[in-house]
Amino acid sequence: MKRFLWVLLLVTAAPALPAQNPPDSSDEVEAQQLRQQIRERWSQRVRQDLSLSDEQAAKLQATEQKFMQQRIGLAQRQRDINEALRGQLQPGVAANPDSVRRLMDGRDRNRAALAQVERDEDKEVGGYLTPVQHARYQMMREQLRRRIQEIREQRRARVQGRGGAPRPGAAHPRPAKPPRRRP
Repeated sequence: MKRFLWVLLLVTAAPALPAQNPPDSSDEVEAQQLRQQIRERWSQRVRQDLSLSDEQAAKLQATEQKFMQQRIGLAQRQRDINEALRGQLQPGVAANPDSVRRLMDGRDRNRAALAQVERDEDKEVGGYLTPVQHARYQMMREQLRRRIQEIREQRRARVQGRGGAPRPGAAHPRPAKPPRRRP
């Protein structure tokens, strides 16, 4: 399971990598194949753990694909908004209040759109899974989200530990206090 989650993390992080470095066509092909393998493993795991029928499995896979495309677009928009906000809020640079307000409004709209996608997907899935399957599916997805978040946090900590520059807006550790002297 840990290996599966690591691979899933790599796949979720892969869309952000082209923005950092120009993609090598062979790397992109490999990343695409890896994404496909992860989707297949996830589908197999869900099908097995939830005891899905062929019809349920096909419907669930179609639903996941449809809503994943929407999430990808929203996630990219959120990254763009956050990057623009970081640019506006750089120390020593006067931020444009109107731009910041528009960006924050856009961020709020984007969050609302993501929540709506979640509700729409949940409603669709509830139409063909039993209540027990639906609840288990939601739990599996939540466990996966938490694990991916943990892995991302560990990865950030390792990058910062190797002398990598922390991202703007990332939490900075407090300097250690000198030891107290006793009188």
